[in-house]
Amino acid sequence: MYSSGYLMLPGLRSPQESVHDLSPIENLRIPSKEELRESREEPTDPQAQQEIINSIEEVYFSSDSFDIVKYELERLPPVLSLQELEEYRDKLKQQQAAVSKKVADLILEKQPAYVEELERVTSLQTGLQLAAVICANGRRHLNIAKEGFTQTSLGLLANQRKRQLLIGLLKSLRTIKTLQRTDVRLSEMLEEEDYPGAIQLCLECQKAASTFKHYSCISELNSKLQDTLEQIEEQLDVALSKICKNFDISHYTKVQQAYRLLGKTQTAMDQLHMHFTQAIHNTVFQVVLGYVELCAGNTDTKFQKLQYKDLCTHITSDSYIPCLADLCKALWEVMLSYYRTMQWHENHDQDETATVSSVSDGSNVIGTEENSFDRSYVKKKLEHGLSRIWQDVQLKVKTYLLGTDLSNFKYDDFIFVLDVISRLMQVGEEFCGSKSEVLQESIRKQSVNYFKTYHRTRLEELRMFLENETWELCPVKSSFSILQLHEFKFMEQSRSPSVSPSKQPASAISTAVTLFEQYCNGGNPFEIQADSKDDETEDVLASNGYESDEQEKSAYQEYDSDSDVPEELKRDYVDEQTGDAPMKSVSRETLRSRKRSDYNLNKVNAPILTNTTLNVVRLVGKYMQMMNILKPIAFDVIHFMSQLFDYYLYAVYTFFGRNDTFESTGLGLSSSRLRTTLNRIQESLIDLEVSADPAGTLTAAEERKEKVPSPHLSHLVVLTSGNSLYGLAERVVATESLVFLAEQFEFLQPHLDAVMPAAKKPFLQQFYSQTVSTASELRKPVYWIVAAKAIDYEQMLLLMTNVKWDVKEIMSQHNVYVDALLKEFEEFNRRLNEVSKRVRIPLPVSNILWEHCIRLANRTLVEGYANVKKCSNEGRALMQLDFQQFLMKLEKLTDIRPIPDKEFVETYIKAYYLTENDMERWIKEHREYSTKHLTNLVNVCLGSHINKKARQKLLAAIDDIDRPKR
Repeated sequence: MYSSGYLMLPGLRSPQESVHDLSPIENLRIPSKEELRESREEPTDPQAQQEIINSIEEVYFSSDSFDIVKYELERLPPVLSLQELEEYRDKLKQQQAAVSKKVADLILEKQPAYVEELERVTSLQTGLQLAAVICANGRRHLNIAKEGFTQTSLGLLANQRKRQLLIGLLKSLRTIKTLQRTDVRLSEMLEEEDYPGAIQLCLECQKAASTFKHYSCISELNSKLQDTLEQIEEQLDVALSKICKNFDISHYTKVQQAYRLLGKTQTAMDQLHMHFTQAIHNTVFQVVLGYVELCAGNTDTKFQKLQYKDLCTHITSDSYIPCLADLCKALWEVMLSYYRTMQWHENHDQDETATVSSVSDGSNVIGTEENSFDRSYVKKKLEHGLSRIWQDVQLKVKTYLLGTDLSNFKYDDFIFVLDVISRLMQVGEEFCGSKSEVLQESIRKQSVNYFKTYHRTRLEELRMFLENETWELCPVKSSFSILQLHEFKFMEQSRSPSVSPSKQPASAISTAVTLFEQYCNGGNPFEIQADSKDDETEDVLASNGYESDEQEKSAYQEYDSDSDVPEELKRDYVDEQTGDAPMKSVSRETLRSRKRSDYNLNKVNAPILTNTTLNVVRLVGKYMQMMNILKPIAFDVIHFMSQLFDYYLYAVYTFFGRNDTFESTGLGLSSSRLRTTLNRIQESLIDLEVSADPAGTLTAAEERKEKVPSPHLSHLVVLTSGNSLYGLAERVVATESLVFLAEQFEFLQPHLDAVMPAAKKPFLQQFYSQTVSTASELRKPVYWIVAAKAIDYEQMLLLMTNVKWDVKEIMSQHNVYVDALLKEFEEFNRRLNEVSKRVRIPLPVSNILWEHCIRLANRTLVEGYANVKKCSNEGRALMQLDFQQFLMKLEKLTDIRPIPDKEFVETYIKAYYLTENDMERWIKEHREYSTKHLTNLVNVCLGSHINKKARQKLLAAIDDIDRPKR
């Protein structure tokens, strides 16, 4: 109540005035002098005063509309007490006095500040009065100036406006005059190929013309400018088409700038792809047409009207390869132009993006978005165009490839075709990541067709070589490897873009630059190397180390004393004593003498092979070379390679291993796997009906076309002479050359496996497990024939029949037949040493020969013992003595341990001493002996320790064993 009355001041007046202005509601009454005095008499303790003020109820400090009197009256109790009312009144008086004193103190405290503020207000009032006087004077002077200058200013402004209108008219007339002369400048700019400048000028002229369209002379000029702009667009399209064959950066930059000015960037890209498609068609047509007309030798225009597919069929064999090379060169130029076009756009986009990011101030947001959309469209269009263009290239080349039958091409020429197509497929992979299925399929068809014809010819040649082969040792260095042959050089050379694909290893990974990077600034990957024929020794396409196929054939047909020494192998010769290679002038006579002397036992580790073996190895190299270039025909090539090995194996077996007499001995000389392999070869590859009636069905003729007649051994090879151990040298060369060939196939297996399609790999595995691995097994039947003839086993049987075995006393001297047999073995050993002077006899061969001879000798001994009619215990002891003497002497002649079939003889001799029951069990257990052997054993024992009843029982057991064999 008290605070609100004193604190709400109406204006800047003295405190006294403020006090008198308070309303009666706000201030119920003003304290009288008596009250003020009383209040002054109240204790002046600030803390006490503050406590009194704090004791005032909160409601007295509320809003101005608060009715204090009503409040106090409502608080009176129902029963009034004077004493209580006086006490309450005194309390209120104390509270009022405390508040009044507090207010008075506050007023006195703020008095200096009030006086100071009042002085500032007075000063401000004086300043405002001075400003009002200055403004009044300014207005008075402006009125005087306005009245004095109005007429002059208006006159000047009117003249100035007239002058500006005349200057604008003059400028317009000059612009119109310039526009009338613009067409001349435009023509000059188009001749200079300044397309952006011409378009910029034309657009500016159009803009200017639209500005002055109210002049009648401008309307005709406007239509003329529109015609000129259309003419510029036509010339621009022609300029764009030139990019397809010969990309020029400055030229293309101008064209792109021009299209951008026209706002037709996307249209330009669509047109560019149409031009590239047209360029591919026109290019290939012109190249092929040029060669067709050149070969036709006349100026007849009929070829120009032919379709491209029909035109390709008129290419001759002589012009096929040059035309293919030129075709690929021309297509390369088109693809290179496309590659450089993409490169230009990539670089341009990077530069533009960098520029936009550095000057991005938000003012050209719309223009930037449009440019970004155009760049995105161009990028997608170019990326999509890669596969389209490559597809067009593939189809054109495919049509050319299939337009000519390549089956009669020379090997070198066909390999060159494969090289070119392989290089083209490499280009396609780098161009757009394509696997070139169209090209692969077309070249696969041609390759399979060519390869069948080529392989058929090679098989016939192989048969001729085998039939003329004298199985002489072909001298090679001990370090000889097939990788030294030219046909296998491609396996060693590292892959690089400058090396032709036929010279590159299948597993090599290119780490060098791409073809487009290498030839971007010039050159062509399809250029025929000028030095490819200068160095014949490095030419991977050389045929068997000879100048040509004809010389190769004649070299194999001559067969003089060193006809089986190719020039390459003569170069490989190194004198064992000096270590120096002979000079090129070494005479043929020197080579002959060295062939007979140095290449015998001196070259201990030199491979044993013949000229024919070398020829087969070279063919394998050529086949692999073709397969390496064209992996889709890998299965066909490997199948044909396997036929080369099959035929060689079959020939060696037919010449040296086939002998029905020895096959029927049941000694397991030919394993079941070898017999299966030989039967398969005979059924699938050998034509056994050569001498049959030629009249037959067409189907039979087609089947026979895939087969080769069985080869016949040359009459120069003698296998019946005992002095030469029945052609042992030739047999060793034949079988060991086959083993060498098998080793080379084993060496090549990882390379073949790498290119073989997964679905066909079982064929390769079966070929190796059932055919290649059986090569060494052919040694047994081949050398068995030598072993069977080298020792006179019949003579030994005759000598054994003259021996008396029913002696009554134990003998201390062995029989004569043992010495005769040992003498035969000594003679065999001597002849073996003689043969080894002609050709190295490997340890496995020597061991097989000795094993065969010993096995045959032991079986002959058993046969001789089985012919004995009467025998005593002492006779059996004599047999053991003879056999021990034979073993003792034999062990000095050979290192084979244990002696083969030793138990076969000893067990048979000791069986004589068995009792009836033991012998019956022994007969059932030892089925390796023939019925004759067992029967004789029982008969000889009769009377000594076996009676007739027991004899009948044992013979019945023998008959039971023999019955299933019949």
